[in-house]
Amino acid sequence: MSLPGMKTPAGASGIQQWLSTTVMSAVSLVLALVVISLSAGSFLPRASLRVYLTTGAFGGSKNGTAAAFLLSDKVFQGGQELLPEQNVPSDTMNSSKASLGTRQFNRRMPEPVATGACDLYRGEWFSDSSGPLYTNSSCPLITKTQNCQANGRPDKGYENWRWKPEQCILPRFDAQKFLELMRGKTLAFVGDSVARNQMESLLCILWQVDTPVNNGTRRMQKWIFRSTSTTIIRIWSSWLVHRSIEAVEFAPNGLDKVFLDIPDENFMELLPSFDVLVLSSGHWFAKRSAYILNGSVVGGQLWWPREAGKMQMNSVDAFGVSVVTCLTAVATSPDFKGIAILRTYSPDHYEGGEWNTNGSCTGKVKPLLDEAVRNEFTDTMHEKQVTSFRKAVKNSGEHGSKLKLMDITKPFALRVDGHPGPYRSTDPNKKTQRGPDGKPPPQDCLHWCMPGAVDTWNEMLLETIRRELAG
Repeated sequence: MSLPGMKTPAGASGIQQWLSTTVMSAVSLVLALVVISLSAGSFLPRASLRVYLTTGAFGGSKNGTAAAFLLSDKVFQGGQELLPEQNVPSDTMNSSKASLGTRQFNRRMPEPVATGACDLYRGEWFSDSSGPLYTNSSCPLITKTQNCQANGRPDKGYENWRWKPEQCILPRFDAQKFLELMRGKTLAFVGDSVARNQMESLLCILWQVDTPVNNGTRRMQKWIFRSTSTTIIRIWSSWLVHRSIEAVEFAPNGLDKVFLDIPDENFMELLPSFDVLVLSSGHWFAKRSAYILNGSVVGGQLWWPREAGKMQMNSVDAFGVSVVTCLTAVATSPDFKGIAILRTYSPDHYEGGEWNTNGSCTGKVKPLLDEAVRNEFTDTMHEKQVTSFRKAVKNSGEHGSKLKLMDITKPFALRVDGHPGPYRSTDPNKKTQRGPDGKPPPQDCLHWCMPGAVDTWNEMLLETIRRELAG
C-alpha cells in the first residue's frame, strides 16, 4: 500500500528506495500526529500559565495527581482566560501611601471540587457579584450593632468580597455540606464578643437551609439543627482562663483578677461534649485587670499601685501565658477527642484614636489591595499568640495534633471596610449626644458587619474541618 500522492517505482533499487521513503514518511506522520495531540491536550498551555499562577485553577485528583480543570462554567477555552481582570481606582488610608483596590471579576468565581492542602491565609480579596449567602433581613439572629444595613450604612460593596488563597480556591460555604460533615456533632465557640460575631455568622448561613431550635440556657447559647442533629454552642469566656473579682494580695475586691495558669472551668467542664472547639481571645487584655500567676499578683492592665514596685508581666506577655494555659489544658484533657481551633487575633481599624477617644473607620468601602497600614499592637498580639500556640503544641506532646491554627489576622488586616463604624445603631449621623461632655457615641471598628467579612471565617472553618475529617 502506498501513501496518497506517491507512485511505486519499478526495479529492485526503485522498490528499496520506495520502501525507505515510505517508512520515513510514515514515521514523520506519526510524530506529527503525536506533537499535534500533545499540543491540543497540553495540561498547562503557555497561554494559561499566568492564569494558573494567579487563580490556582488546577487541583489534584483523588490520587494526588493533577488530572483535570477544577473550574466550572468553561473558564478556560483554548488556553484563553474568560474571566478578565479589571483594576479599580486606589485610595489611601491614614495619610499613608497604602493603596486601596480590587480585583473585579465579571461573573461569579467558579467553585473547585477541592482546595488541596494549600495555605488558606496567604492570598488576596476579590469582588464577587454573586453577593453574600444571606441578607440582613433573611437572618433573625444578627446582633443589632452588627446589622449595618438596618442601621443605615449606605454602601453594600463590603458584603461582596471573597478571599482567594494564592495556590487554590477557597470554596463558597456550602451549608448542607457543613451540616452533613457535622452530623450528630457539636461545635462550640468559646471566647469574647468576636466569637459571638463568628457564631452568629455561621448560624445565619445555616439558617438558609434549616431553621434551628434554640435550646440555650443562661450559661450558654445552644442551637440544634434537627435535620442532622448538629449542635452549635457559644460560651462566654473573656480571657479563656479563670477570672474572679475577689481580693488577691494587694489587688482589691471588685477588680477583675485573671488567673493566667488556670483554664476557665466554665467551658472546660463541658469540653468532652465538643467535637470542634473554636477559641477566641485577646481584646479583653486591654481591660482594667490584675494578672495572677502561681497565686501571686504579677502585673496588671490600667491598674498597678505605685508602692508595688515594677510589674513582672505586662498585658502582652500575660496574653501569651493564657494562650499556652488554655490550649495545653484542652489538648491534654483525656476526655476531649475532638479538635480545638485557635482563631488568631481579630484586627481592629481605629484611626485618630481608640474606641473611647473618637477613633473612626468612617468612609472605608473597599479592602486594602496588598499592604495593610500596620498596627503595632495588633502585630505584637498576633506574634505572641502564634508563638504561644506553638509552645502549647510542644507542651501537649502526642496530643498536640488536636490543636489547629486559623490564622486570620493578616488577611483581615486588609478589611478596613468591614466594620460597622458609626452604623452600630440607627443613629449613623451621631446626632445623639452621650454623657455630660456632649461627645458623640463611639464607633465600632472592631466587630464585623453581617453579612460581610466575618462570613469568610466560616468558609475557612469549614475547610479546616473538612481537611481534618478527610485526614
